[in-house]
Amino acid sequence: MYNIGDKVVYPMHGAGIIEAIEEKEVLGEKRQYYILRLPVGDMKVMIPISNCKEVGLREVIDSEGVRKVIDILQEQSSSMSTNWNRRYRANLEKIKSGDVYEVAEVVRNLINREKEKGLSSGERKMLENARQILISELVLATELAEDKAKSLIDSAFA
Repeated sequence: MYNIGDKVVYPMHGAGIIEAIEEKEVLGEKRQYYILRLPVGDMKVMIPISNCKEVGLREVIDSEGVRKVIDILQEQSSSMSTNWNRRYRANLEKIKSGDVYEVAEVVRNLINREKEKGLSSGERKMLENARQILISELVLATELAEDKAKSLIDSAFA
């Protein structure tokens, strides 16, 4: 169980801070919800407390985790399918996992592929989404401003 003020990651949406824990009635059912504010995009999300494990809610990485993310971004791309559809599905699974290191791999692989061959519009959108998820977690893990977190990612590819 998390508390108000905890920094957590909601897979596919990014990192945020629990602002409140409220009981709400949705579709005739009363449940407890975490009210999560996502700083990047300034969005609020309600997550049923009973579903936290299933959705993969987890704590934000620490400074050691941030260093590991930067290391992953600086590594060579891992091999990816040449088939667009298989590659897209594999990347989507990594993003859905909520694992920040797998999201970092997706960002690295797609940025490197964009430099070499260019990306389809679907993959470009996926790259932007994965990058935002990564930025949101780095913002909360390092307490950097959003633009500084973007620069941290970009500098890994310089």
